[in-house]
Amino acid sequence: MKNKNLFSVAVFTIALAFGTSSYAQKTVTVGGAPMYPTKNIVENAVNSKDHTTLVAAVKAADLVETLSSKGPFTVFAPTNAAFDKLPKGTVETLVKPENKKMLQSILTYHVVAGKLNAKDIAKAIKKANGKAMLKTVQGGTLTAWMMSKDLYITDENGNKAKVTIADVNQSNGVIHVIDAVVTPKA
Repeated sequence: MKNKNLFSVAVFTIALAFGTSSYAQKTVTVGGAPMYPTKNIVENAVNSKDHTTLVAAVKAADLVETLSSKGPFTVFAPTNAAFDKLPKGTVETLVKPENKKMLQSILTYHVVAGKLNAKDIAKAIKKANGKAMLKTVQGGTLTAWMMSKDLYITDENGNKAKVTIADVNQSNGVIHVIDAVVTPKA
């Protein structure tokens, strides 16, 4: 009986360990804040000190409800430093109420429907011989490609952004942090 109980405990422990490693998603720190896979994109993003500009833009564009919805979404999330690379006054102009449609267009250009982790994107790149085309929610296209082991996206204007933190899992998708703002064709 003792051996049977010990065997049962061992099987349970192995099953628990296997289940945990197979299904659990790790919490990643972004902008000094933990990004919990049990929270949605907006619930996590508001805590990142590196994404205050993006969060303000999402609020100004009335996209909070959309990015809090079930999704799933793949979001290429520019950091504050990425927004700082834009010409002076660009962000201030975009968040004005009269520019809401333009801001919505730019922000939804950073979003792809579905949950694409870095491994999925890398497979698509390999399958497409080095460049995968990703259709954005905005309707435009981002081109994903790799240089060494780094993942990049290029917009329709030829601007590129490097993924600096990949696979930040959310309850409604995944975030890939990028170092530049990408823009759709005007």
